[in-house]
Amino acid sequence: MEKHLGLQNLLVLAFILLSVSFSEQLQSSQVETLLRIQNLLNYPPALSSWNNDTHFCKTEPSSTVTVICYEESITQLHIIGVKGASAFPKYFSIDSFVTTLVKLPSLKVLRLVSLGLWGPLPSKLSRLSLLEILDLSSNYFQGDILREISSLTSLQTLVLDGNKFTGKLPNGIGSLMVLAVLSVKNNSLDGHLPDTLQDLHNLRLLALSRNNFTGDVPDLSSLENLQVLDLADNSFGPKFPRVSSKIQSIVLRNNKFTAGIPEKVQSYNHLEHMDISLNRFMGPFPPSLLSLPSITYLDVAGNKFTGMVFEDNQCNAGLDFVDLSTNLLSGRLPSCLVTGSKHRIVHFSNNCLATGDSSQHPFSFCRNEALAVGILPHHHKQKPSSKVVLALIICGSITGVVLVCATILIVRNFLAKEAARKTPTRLIVENASSAYTLKLFTDARYVTQAMKLGSLSLPSYRTFSLEELKVATNNFDAATFIGNNSDGQTYRGQLKDGSHIAIRRLKMKQGNSSQNVMHHIELMSKLRHHLVSTLGHCFECYLDDSSVSRIFLVFEYVPNGNLRSWISDRHAKRRLTWTQRIATAIGVARGIQFLHTRIVPGIFSNNLKITDIVLDQNLVAKTCSYNLPILSENVKENFQNLSSGSKELKSVRANYEDKSDVFDFGVILLEIISGRQINTKNEARFIQNQLQESIMANEVERKNVVDPAIRNYCLDESLKTMIEICSRCLLQDAEDRPSVEDAIWNLQFAAQVQDALKRDSSSSDASPISDLYNLQTNLSCKSKSSRI
Repeated sequence: MEKHLGLQNLLVLAFILLSVSFSEQLQSSQVETLLRIQNLLNYPPALSSWNNDTHFCKTEPSSTVTVICYEESITQLHIIGVKGASAFPKYFSIDSFVTTLVKLPSLKVLRLVSLGLWGPLPSKLSRLSLLEILDLSSNYFQGDILREISSLTSLQTLVLDGNKFTGKLPNGIGSLMVLAVLSVKNNSLDGHLPDTLQDLHNLRLLALSRNNFTGDVPDLSSLENLQVLDLADNSFGPKFPRVSSKIQSIVLRNNKFTAGIPEKVQSYNHLEHMDISLNRFMGPFPPSLLSLPSITYLDVAGNKFTGMVFEDNQCNAGLDFVDLSTNLLSGRLPSCLVTGSKHRIVHFSNNCLATGDSSQHPFSFCRNEALAVGILPHHHKQKPSSKVVLALIICGSITGVVLVCATILIVRNFLAKEAARKTPTRLIVENASSAYTLKLFTDARYVTQAMKLGSLSLPSYRTFSLEELKVATNNFDAATFIGNNSDGQTYRGQLKDGSHIAIRRLKMKQGNSSQNVMHHIELMSKLRHHLVSTLGHCFECYLDDSSVSRIFLVFEYVPNGNLRSWISDRHAKRRLTWTQRIATAIGVARGIQFLHTRIVPGIFSNNLKITDIVLDQNLVAKTCSYNLPILSENVKENFQNLSSGSKELKSVRANYEDKSDVFDFGVILLEIISGRQINTKNEARFIQNQLQESIMANEVERKNVVDPAIRNYCLDESLKTMIEICSRCLLQDAEDRPSVEDAIWNLQFAAQVQDALKRDSSSSDASPISDLYNLQTNLSCKSKSSRI
């Protein structure tokens, strides 16, 4: 019996020893994993103290590095770098890093913030199946968000802010049933949001700002726990999002919402923060928003809200910030906004409020603007007329029409006689007043000396008669039809003097007076430098209210087709040389520079494509499709905001709106260099990667990615410069892209290097150029002293 008990005690002791040994082995494995992570990152500096003797489970947490254990297993890992840290070198492998990371299978919290990690996120990250919090913000991750993320069913917080993720938000996100925080701010995600967001019933915060999302937001009203909705700086719209009445913060700033505010919003008793500024919201503004029981911040600026506000409108005592500016509001500013809290900030300029100062428009302005966008003020509804009044109106109308017709006939005969007596050419009756025409050409806000010089080769801008345009196009015959798009139809025509023109015919909504439209005609008349220029316009008006029904914009006709037909068209009979391609690229960049900086307000986000660049008879590149302000739905808002001063213009530039055109220019450069047509983002990415890899390769390999038609004629230094500036233009982060001026300088350098090396190689007694630095320095000095 005693022997049996002794044997039993020995077995228990052996089991304990084995357990301790196994525990030590497990801990040793995790130590090796952490030291491997230290070796791969070598950043932040706090990692340098790790070694084989470090007892990680007992280290003090810090602001940069924290390791937390539970039962000898690492369950939390926090590594935080400095915001804005540069990306790791090219030899860094995110795949190797994640392969090491997943050897900590007990991780529940993983935060890797501002470390410079880059590359597509490996799918093996989904092996950390116990993760509850994943924060990878402020890195350089790119590509699609993992579809396998849906397998992390324990995930409660997912933060991917400040990366370079592209593509759509994956549908599988809806399977994360316990997800409470979803934040993917400041990426390049696009497309519509998945309907599966409706399934995230535990969601408390949804932050999607500063991406490229489009379309209506899915119905989120079933998400009873949702407290914060941040959709700023996207292209959502047109309908106001449907959310639960328990929402606390709604941020829709700078999107494309156009409908009115739903009545239900006025019952959001928990709403504290509401920012719907810089959209296109129309309809009456509900003053009850000012008195919501929890509201502290309300910004509705930069919309088309109409209606009266009154002095006795109530405000919530806790309301600290209100911005009603740049709408179509009338009436009197509520007294609670004037005499409320000393700390309350209130903005209300650019309305039609009776404030007695110059910050407001006259009442007629708001009424006319409301009619122009199709908003009928409630207090202007007409009552049914009596039969007597109706009969008088009909009789008066008939009499008026007869008198007008008679007057027209008399004036026409008189003008015809005067024209025959004074000059053999036919008189053109101007459709705009002489006073406005004079203002059109003397307003110094829009025109620079460089632009005046650039337009000397074109006739002066003028108004055309509709009859003149009908003659030029044989009454808009189908044979003169060039194309059709959402803006209108385009026709080719020939004037009496033999010059060829292109005419774009645009239909307008009723209510736009010629005075309103002339603001934008005035701006367009100045668009000439490296652009297909507007030569004039013609108005066609409604008979009942004299508002503009159609506008005919007259452009110069450029005969040599678009740039693609000279670069990558298989059927092209002639292709541009390398020198001509550089010159063409410079012309395109100068056109963009002009749109951005040589007029006020600048014209941005032009969505340029290589087929928008045409060549004139001298093979000079001109941009034929830019963001004409008269074609923009929010044209009046843009004009009022940006022409009023430089602060707003700087704000637009600060948001890197100009860099979207730089990216489009980079895609055009890709096709110019490679000679291959680029029609999709994937094609652009593929060719971009080839060019980037060629920068570090030798000259022979570099020329293998160039258009075969010119690869034997482009000199390596010139080609390398072109590839480098092209690659920089295509960087995902807009802040990292070069300015248009920087792009022009590099292109000029590429052109002069090509020219200098050619002269050098053709000279019998010349030595190879060895001082390109001096050439570059000279170019820099010229560029800074004589920019167009």
